[in-house]
Amino acid sequence: MPKHNADIAAVFEEIADLLEIQGANPFRIRAYRNAARILSELSQEVSRMLEKGEDLTELPGIGDDLAGKIKEIVSSGHCSLLDRLHAELPPAITELLKIPGLGPKRVKALYHDLDVQTIEQLHRAARDGRIRELPGFGEKTESNILQAIEVHANQAQRFKLAVAAQYAEALEKFLAAIPGVARVTVAGSYRRMRETVGDLDIVAAASVSSPVVQRFTSYDEVTEILSAGSTRASVILKCGLQVDLRVVKEECYGAALHYFTGSKAHNIAIRRMAQQSGLKINEYGVFRNDTRIAGETEGSVYAAVGLSYIPPELRENRGEIAVAKAGRLPRLVEQSDLRGDLHVHTKATDGHNSLREMAQAGLANGFEYLAITEHSRRLAFAHGLDPLRLARQCDEIDQLNAELKGITLLKSIEVDILEDGSLDLPDSVLARLDMVVGAVHSNFNLSRAKQTQRILRAMQHPYFTLLAHPSGRLIQRRAPYDADMLQIIREAKNRGCFLELNAHPERLDLLDTQCQMAKEEGVLISINSDAHSVYDFANLRFGVGQARRGWLEKYDVLNTRPLKELRRLISRTMS
Repeated sequence: MPKHNADIAAVFEEIADLLEIQGANPFRIRAYRNAARILSELSQEVSRMLEKGEDLTELPGIGDDLAGKIKEIVSSGHCSLLDRLHAELPPAITELLKIPGLGPKRVKALYHDLDVQTIEQLHRAARDGRIRELPGFGEKTESNILQAIEVHANQAQRFKLAVAAQYAEALEKFLAAIPGVARVTVAGSYRRMRETVGDLDIVAAASVSSPVVQRFTSYDEVTEILSAGSTRASVILKCGLQVDLRVVKEECYGAALHYFTGSKAHNIAIRRMAQQSGLKINEYGVFRNDTRIAGETEGSVYAAVGLSYIPPELRENRGEIAVAKAGRLPRLVEQSDLRGDLHVHTKATDGHNSLREMAQAGLANGFEYLAITEHSRRLAFAHGLDPLRLARQCDEIDQLNAELKGITLLKSIEVDILEDGSLDLPDSVLARLDMVVGAVHSNFNLSRAKQTQRILRAMQHPYFTLLAHPSGRLIQRRAPYDADMLQIIREAKNRGCFLELNAHPERLDLLDTQCQMAKEEGVLISINSDAHSVYDFANLRFGVGQARRGWLEKYDVLNTRPLKELRRLISRTMS
């Protein structure tokens, strides 16, 4: 069975969790966590790399032992180490880790001190007041655990967009190769580029004789068939993701794709417009009485109600219908519009490739420029640069730029914004840079007023250019810090600096609604990969999807500019 990177990463994360519960060597635990992170961010499937005979140890953070385990998982679907750990620990104990606020250390204490092995036992222990007696817990923690259990019980599983993409793209390719299938598209929230996906909706145009439903339900990653008929089926994949397939005739494909792409609110609004014109819209087409008048393409569905085609990313019923009716829909930014990347790390800090390797990868992606933005000294765990090391890197960049053809490296830094709003490096070294990227990496729990003032003060610094991952959120792991984003956006406009849309799949930060706010205020957004390896530029597609959800056009985006124009724009902030 082919294994996706997300599957292998999940195995390594579970190994790390179980090792930590057992109290294993921290360095061993960290190796598995790092490998899981690297695999989850990797754009190419390691199973395909193995098929091609490629050496997995060339991947960052993957040595012989981990490469061997990846091969074992891909070839057998199992990992002997994980099987052994499952035999040594209660089988349900990893379910406890799904409760927000319960990391491996707390699960270890609950297991060893209270013999808590399941979520039900955890709930009982919290309800009975036994958890508060444990060292490091207390009454407030116990109360938070009770609340978290309730939230977990009512929360449907959702997959990050980049993880869902691994399963969606493989399935789309599989279905497209089935005899009689003319077209296949993954629709739903995935097609609208939502940051998380609850399930996958797939629309296929196929002949009546096509075995598409039977092949779909026998797909080797299916673990449960919920339903199966002649034109529709629903299954659960082994990863837990539900997939619904709808098969239609080719002349209905556009209507079905529109219907199953959603959003529900958008579709309801379109159907109401149709009703006002005496029409009916469903997944089979647009009808006047019993006569089908449109539906072969999505464009024909919109045209039937007097609208131009609305891109999937805009279909959230947030004003797009009125704008389409007025003929003023934005021409959304495309990935091909990007001329460079303004947030890139190398192995000088916590990246995995050299300056030259990152430059070559940028050139291969069609870029004119890359900003090298190592962490600053405050992030000791990431080997952040102090003034001396940053000055040395600037010299290296100057030397490399003298050799490079077709791409320019910009001297920069991802400087920490300290709690008082000051920057982590002195002006004397910042003055030498082409641009300064500021970022919040600590003190996320400040009050709204303090967090806002902290960021505003940093932006007022004379060398400040770009605010990185402005909300600080990590999807499904850390909520955005509390700050007045409108005030921050307006300060960026006043100051003449810029905001980042971080394309890393864990971040997708700015939010789509904040992109719209920035656009309305005239503040340019830079869509950046936050690349830590040569593979990470592939994540830019998710950032572009988020930008399109935020209504951004080419000239709303800073790094669509050619280098000469970019230099002119960023030089205004460095004075």
